[in-house]
Amino acid sequence: MSELITAELVDLDLSADTKEAAARSLAERMVAAHRVTDLDGFLADVAAREAQMPTGLDGGIGIPHCRSEHVNAPTLAFGRSARGIDFGASDGPADLVFLIAAPAGADEDHLSILSGLARKLMDPEFTAALRAAEEPGAVAALLRGEETATGPAEGPAAEPGQEAAEPSGEGGAPESSPAGRRPFRIVAVTSCPTGIAHTYLAAESLTAAGRAEGVEVTVETQGSGGFRKLDPAVIAAADAVVWAHDVEVRDKARFAGKPLVDVGVKAGVNRPAELIAEARRKAERGEVSGAPDGGKAPEPGADGTPGADVGHFGIRLRTYLMSGVSYMVPFVAAGGLLIALSFAIGGYETAGAESVADHFVWGEADSWAALLNQIGSAAFGFLVPVLAGYIAYGMADRPALVPGFVGGAIALTIDAGFLGGLVAGLLAGAVVMAIQRIPVHATLRGIMPVLVIPLIASAAVGFLMYIVVGKPIASLQNALTDWLNGLSGSNAVILGIVLGLMMCFDMGGPLNKVAYAFAVGGLADPTDGGLKVMAAVMAAGMVPPLAMALATTVRSRLFTRTERENGRAAWVLGPPSSPRAPFRSPPPTRCG
Repeated sequence: MSELITAELVDLDLSADTKEAAARSLAERMVAAHRVTDLDGFLADVAAREAQMPTGLDGGIGIPHCRSEHVNAPTLAFGRSARGIDFGASDGPADLVFLIAAPAGADEDHLSILSGLARKLMDPEFTAALRAAEEPGAVAALLRGEETATGPAEGPAAEPGQEAAEPSGEGGAPESSPAGRRPFRIVAVTSCPTGIAHTYLAAESLTAAGRAEGVEVTVETQGSGGFRKLDPAVIAAADAVVWAHDVEVRDKARFAGKPLVDVGVKAGVNRPAELIAEARRKAERGEVSGAPDGGKAPEPGADGTPGADVGHFGIRLRTYLMSGVSYMVPFVAAGGLLIALSFAIGGYETAGAESVADHFVWGEADSWAALLNQIGSAAFGFLVPVLAGYIAYGMADRPALVPGFVGGAIALTIDAGFLGGLVAGLLAGAVVMAIQRIPVHATLRGIMPVLVIPLIASAAVGFLMYIVVGKPIASLQNALTDWLNGLSGSNAVILGIVLGLMMCFDMGGPLNKVAYAFAVGGLADPTDGGLKVMAAVMAAGMVPPLAMALATTVRSRLFTRTERENGRAAWVLGPPSSPRAPFRSPPPTRCG
């Protein structure tokens, strides 16, 4: 197997002034080393990954990376910039740039390179050695581990996809712990939207900070390679919990009854010592209500901001709603396509056909059309319960699923529709979060998420939906439906323009999602007006990516090679707006 990095893959005078140019310069070295077969194709994959989340880290580090079918072997290239290059880090440009390339499907190799590099970068003397090196060969040897910077010894890299986390210190005990005294113990969970770089960098930061502070830190990385749960005995013995995450922590109930520090993943990378200090303070104060008891909602972290719920209430509310919408979309897609196929085969009258369970003729096209229509309608029947269930799940984890689904089903029975599902999901999540804040005896914790919480919360949500809020919401839903059905002429045009602009404006961002959710809501109880709204939204949503595809084809000289590659992909991926996302960073005159 070829070496991960050689002297030919090191550029100590990287002259690029943008992250795209830096990636191209280092990728050209990979092509020359016969590690990458298609430069433009590989750079398109790098750009697609960069569009998901910036790869800049505090401390002057940029780590663009991707898995690509254009890569022959796992490869690392390094560039050092005198002027610095903006990779999106909060503390400014990066002067150390690492380009990681792994073959498509080589998840373990990809994660192994990232986690090993993350461990090294936590050592200030290692980064100082990279900045001081004068020969490419010395840098390559340093990155391969053949030469070491003076400083703390490195432990073995964590196995990708597992708990990235040997406890800090030798033999599981920090060196600075006094003899005979048990060290302070922290268990941590790290995760990021892509489940790769920041997940493992945060794990290494926390582990290294714990070693320096004399604290035993064990980390579970919930990355893209999956995760193996921490040993329950390790969690039970922990004095505090740290979550550094930008997506929901899985199986929160395991950490019930522990002091909790809950922050975003970048705080885990940039401020690990502060998080450890905050965890110690919470433990000393005896704060045991922070971690979820059966899926409890997280408390704010060390800096006053929650982890996956980073930001003010409006952002958290949007996150909850989008959680429900994202799980509902596959039902919309499957049901809508089945119904469309039924209309193509048997015409619109198929919708009124008798049940195929009672009448189905194998040789009649109308029977097959009716079958497809009724299967699609069955899929549509899940829209509101799934929406409500997963809004509640986003708020309070698994214990909220049952009351959420129950509330959504009730919304259907009282004709509250999509609006009823939204309210039912929010009510279910809020009720479960309230129940979880009630202290319970340790002997009851095991049955709380599977029996007590679903039972009490379902009863409470059912009462609220049937007796308190159901009828007003149903009236509002009916009024909205009547308004949509009554739209004609200029009113319909204005609504279509507004929704179309929202779909196009931020290319998969919050306005796009609001417009799409509004249109999908009309499908929960399909009417002529609701179908027209959905048609307008989908047509408008296809415009930005197809426009960029056309622009990169007709006036290709105005675009970089990477942008032209993204433009070709947009021909195929036109229906969603997100393929236009890689064009957001260039000047708006080129992609407006």
